[in-house]
Amino acid sequence: MGVRKNQANLTAQEKRAFVNAVLALKANGGYDPFVTTHNQFILSDVDNGERTGHRSPSFLPWHRQYLLEFERALQAVDPSVNLPYWDWTADRTATAGIWGADFMGGNGRSSDGQVTTGPFAFSGGNWRLNVNTDSRTYLRRQLGTGVAQLPSRADADSVLAITTYDAAPWNSSSAGFRNNLEGWRGVNLHNRVHVWVGGQMATGMSPNDPVFWLHHCFVDKLWSEWQKRNPGKTYLPTAGTPDVVDLNERMKPWNTVTPADLLDHSGTYTYDTGF
Repeated sequence: MGVRKNQANLTAQEKRAFVNAVLALKANGGYDPFVTTHNQFILSDVDNGERTGHRSPSFLPWHRQYLLEFERALQAVDPSVNLPYWDWTADRTATAGIWGADFMGGNGRSSDGQVTTGPFAFSGGNWRLNVNTDSRTYLRRQLGTGVAQLPSRADADSVLAITTYDAAPWNSSSAGFRNNLEGWRGVNLHNRVHVWVGGQMATGMSPNDPVFWLHHCFVDKLWSEWQKRNPGKTYLPTAGTPDVVDLNERMKPWNTVTPADLLDHSGTYTYDTGF
């Protein structure tokens, strides 16, 4: 069973192992299908129709399974690797350690947003974008441009205090924990981070930026924390709901797992600390 750690506490060796596994997955052709899958669901998930990965109750279990699939792909390269998370309530600046040249690399340059430092810089020759909306094949970021500040600890605590998982109409206008964490209402957590990073992270092809995985790992950690704080609460809706995934309904694209299957992750991975 793996332990997912705060990226700020990774050793130099752990950082290298994670980066090298990501680069190897990219080189063997295993990375880009994750980008394609995410973009397909971003495009197809709509408030007034079928929605699975976003704008819906299954946002959290869908991404939990998605992270597991990616983590297993990395572990096929290096069994020692577990997904780290980025606590953006603590590491909230463009100079935080996560953006170091030994890990995610830094901000994009002002002229075109191109990331020029770190292992995912185009100039290094190991990170060419093959799934994109235009001819630009380099990773882009615009840290703090689309929105000035990342969510704070108080913002996250206010969302964790919501005791109902989700509610009708089960979309981006819903009240409840899921939609406030996803960021369509309230203090805006998950969505705001995508916009703050900018570049590819502000698009449906956001997994082109490897920081996507660290961001979503922290979103998953927040859901895990909510589950601990609300042991009597569960995923909603439970049954018979049009256009969304019910508790025991299988999720696309895997069609092998349900939200109910993903509620308890303790047999597969744990987090290093609580929140």
